[in-house]
Amino acid sequence: MQASGIHSAELIFLLLLVFVVSLAALAKKLKVPYPIILVIGGLLLTFIPHIPRVALDPDVVFLVVLPPLLFSSAYSTSWRDFEFNLVSIILLAFGLVAFTVFGAAIASRWILPGFDWRTGLVLGAVVSPTDAIAATSIAQRLCLPKRVTTILEGESLINDVSGLLALEFATGVLVTGYTPSLFEGTFKFLYLVFGSIAIGLVIARLIHVVLTKIDHAEIEITISLIAPYIAYLTAESAHASGVMATVACGLYLGHKSSLYFSTGARLTGSAVWNTLTFVLNGFVFILIGFQLPYVLSGIRTMSLGHLLVAGSLLSATLILLRLVWIYPSAFVAQAIRKNLLHQDVAMPPPKSIFIVGWTGMRGVVSLAAAISLPEVLSDGSPFPHRDEMIFLTFCVIFVTLVLQGLTLPPLIRRLGLSGQGGKNVEEAQARSAMVDAALAYLEQARDADKPEFRAVYDDLIRYERHRRNAFASTDSADTGFRREDYERFRELSQNVRALQRATILNLRNHNEIDDEVMRKLEHELDLIEARYAVAEHA
Repeated sequence: MQASGIHSAELIFLLLLVFVVSLAALAKKLKVPYPIILVIGGLLLTFIPHIPRVALDPDVVFLVVLPPLLFSSAYSTSWRDFEFNLVSIILLAFGLVAFTVFGAAIASRWILPGFDWRTGLVLGAVVSPTDAIAATSIAQRLCLPKRVTTILEGESLINDVSGLLALEFATGVLVTGYTPSLFEGTFKFLYLVFGSIAIGLVIARLIHVVLTKIDHAEIEITISLIAPYIAYLTAESAHASGVMATVACGLYLGHKSSLYFSTGARLTGSAVWNTLTFVLNGFVFILIGFQLPYVLSGIRTMSLGHLLVAGSLLSATLILLRLVWIYPSAFVAQAIRKNLLHQDVAMPPPKSIFIVGWTGMRGVVSLAAAISLPEVLSDGSPFPHRDEMIFLTFCVIFVTLVLQGLTLPPLIRRLGLSGQGGKNVEEAQARSAMVDAALAYLEQARDADKPEFRAVYDDLIRYERHRRNAFASTDSADTGFRREDYERFRELSQNVRALQRATILNLRNHNEIDDEVMRKLEHELDLIEARYAVAEHA
């Protein structure tokens, strides 16, 4: 019996992985964000007879899936950009969540028969956090202004905290009937935010110290993989927010990564984390679609038609609430930046503000929160409208993710925002500064060294000047070559590398070298290929 169960679980896992890869490949071919295709694909797969049914376990989402996804997003976030846009992020992550909770609570009393303000608050808290994976993937692909992308990513990192906190309070009020005082609520909120940040930073600092004493890529990457779980579980054990602690830990370690990661860990770790986040996101979004049979099985009190209408109205209400909030909050953020923080930054154009308002997509956190609602109250009576809340949450996720996700690319192009990210001026300046520092050192060292080594210095100086011109810096060093010469150089280099790859493959096929030697030489060619790919991109 046990072996059969294990075999069945392995088969389901393999099938899900095949579905994820196939649907993601289809999404790439259709040029549609893969979360949208995965949700639709998962939904359609449920109609296939005898397809395995996989229930979404909230504990798996919150304890297994969520920590590494949050950590990865926080790790790759620029702390400088995050800090600079912190006012806008907070107004969305906390202000908009509160506005959504109360707005949805009021609207639900008109949309849904039998809902009172307590059940409305629970529903509002469940659907308040947004999932910006699809939105940010579109933003990066269409090269939206960096400020828009930073705000969307920052909001998605923090609003899980405020949404889950609101859900804890609303559920507590409904289950126990006890409404906490303003002092209790404020103290709980401050502890969850600042206590969680402190825990996350302490864990991050300890991990930082440990990693500085290790120079082994596999061990370093393994520690980075368990870091989000350490931060999350430590905070949860202290009755703080594991989400906020994980985000704080990821932001700190990402900002300090150059000080503790070895070269091997940096080269390999990004591939490991990119693959892990892709697989986890893939499972999460396809499982959202798989939940329809479970969601429908619990519906008893209302007809499916009435629930679909209610789900559509609730989804429209949430979209409208975000659009209503986004413009005043942009003006408030601008006033705070200008008058209190003295930041010299222009007001974003209305078109950019609208795009931020249109990206209020919901995801797995909302569905897991709905499924995790208790089944009974403290007096033993059933949790009111629990099944309807789960179905409505599923509707909101589907409508916002698919409708808004599919309309976002043409909307961005119609508003003329596509491609406004432009070239990264800071990257060009940094490359130029790197070359200038190298040239200054080499020229000074050449004069102080023995004359017999002058030719060595001249070759290195010429190489650095070639690098500056090859990367298309604004300043052009005199090397005797035109821009066309560098293009021809890259083309010839690509041909040479292709020939070298064919050579080592031929040697391996004729048993003159083994696979280990071939992979080592391939790795060296890959590093060279990556360097020239960066040059072409720049």
